[in-house]
Amino acid sequence: MGYLQDERVRDFGINSMLLDGWSLLSLLIWLPILGGLIVLVAGDKLSRITALVFTLITFALSLPLYTGFDASTFEMQFVEHHVWIEAFKINYSLGVDGISMPLILLNTFITILIVLAAWEVIKKRPAQYMAAFLIMEGIINGVFAAQDAMLFYVFFEAMLIPMFIVIGIWGGVNRVYATVKFFLYTFFGSVFMLVSLLYMYNMSGSFAIADLVKLEMGMTPQILIFLSFLIAFGVKVPMWPVHTWLPDAHVEAPTGGSVVLAAIMLKIGGYGFLRFALPIVPDGARELTWLVIFMSLTAVVYIGFIALVQKDMKKLVAYSSIAHMGFVTLAFFLVYAIQANTGSTSGSMLAMQGGMVQMISHGFISGAMFLSIGVLYDRMHTREISAYGGVANTMPIFAGFFVLFAMANTGLPGTSGFVGEFWIILASFKANFWYAFLAATTLIVGAAYTLWLVKRVLFGGVANEQVANLIDLNKREFVILSVLAFAVLLLGLWPEPLTHVMEVSLAHVVELAVQTKIPGAN
Repeated sequence: MGYLQDERVRDFGINSMLLDGWSLLSLLIWLPILGGLIVLVAGDKLSRITALVFTLITFALSLPLYTGFDASTFEMQFVEHHVWIEAFKINYSLGVDGISMPLILLNTFITILIVLAAWEVIKKRPAQYMAAFLIMEGIINGVFAAQDAMLFYVFFEAMLIPMFIVIGIWGGVNRVYATVKFFLYTFFGSVFMLVSLLYMYNMSGSFAIADLVKLEMGMTPQILIFLSFLIAFGVKVPMWPVHTWLPDAHVEAPTGGSVVLAAIMLKIGGYGFLRFALPIVPDGARELTWLVIFMSLTAVVYIGFIALVQKDMKKLVAYSSIAHMGFVTLAFFLVYAIQANTGSTSGSMLAMQGGMVQMISHGFISGAMFLSIGVLYDRMHTREISAYGGVANTMPIFAGFFVLFAMANTGLPGTSGFVGEFWIILASFKANFWYAFLAATTLIVGAAYTLWLVKRVLFGGVANEQVANLIDLNKREFVILSVLAFAVLLLGLWPEPLTHVMEVSLAHVVELAVQTKIPGAN
């Protein structure tokens, strides 16, 4: 099984790089959390440099996950296992495969950029601000590494706290409303997941994900458990119609909050479907595939049209994120639609890989878009599209970056935005022509709202005196956007380093997803 727990840490030639008695995944979880506490103690004057040092060290420590990864196996690697609450068989179990490892790397990479982006901008309580993101980085690494369902749930809930604080303290005028809405939506959804985990624990006597994957259940409990996962992870993605918290949270959040929301936290929803829904309750997932595909295609088409009428740049990109994440959920459930239409799973891997590439790509592109909007907001203190016009005349270097990221957002070939969407559309043809047709409309609608945004903000005559006085990117901003531009182009032109490490793990998820776990059905 791909979810085997092993008390030994697998040796891939990196153990000599680690401190005796410490394990790599634990370091990636607890080092940034410790760093956040140290930043709080260090105070405002040292907060920035201290936070940057800890994010750089954490990112450096995450690289051996990739360089030491064995892509030929679907088994969990870098495994740690310790008893936590023995009475309930809850364990501190960690491990990564080709699905979770790239997401941890994305998290450690993006957090560096968040710290740099806030360097000169956050003047109110910078120590607390930096600490919140460091602690959030560690918790999110815990979400992706957890191999015990209850440990996953603890990390899953814990990450709400620093995000709640970030929006509530450094957010905009309506931050209280946005914060409460964000917390209630996500907390409400996860309650259903908790009930399902307790039910399965009662049946199996274990919270280990490996044991839950082996659990056989009838169709009715599978459907109910799948619905609980759909609510919990659907809110996190977010899927239509439980998406309304995201635009409010994005608009009110500071730039760093918007970046971590779009680039990292939304991916936890997609990851949850791969780690829990498809392997644990495959029959329930198969039975309700029509519902997930309907919700996904609605997000792709309907939410795209909503983005067209937005007047706030952040809200437009937020709705764009919902549409793009609709591709991800569509991709992961095409395995059932393809099987139903063709009688085989041929084409499912193309969809799965497309969904994973889309998640990583969206992390780069959405992060870049929100950071670019943050650059403009820092200068003019408004996100209203009507306040801009002719920015390319006064900020030509910034305009070049913004156009690149906008083109990637539309799925321009050669950028990372093209790869995942194109693969998903191709795979959709094997399931149903109309799935592919509706999914492909994003190439038109996405181009419409993105290019209209670019036209109104960047081009034409200089709109007003404020735009005329804008100053182009400083060195710090240039470095941040250059790094993201490189990532967007590299993944767009050469996705193989990413697809290589995830291929075997995704193939195993497909294998688990198409089995039947109804007792006596085999």
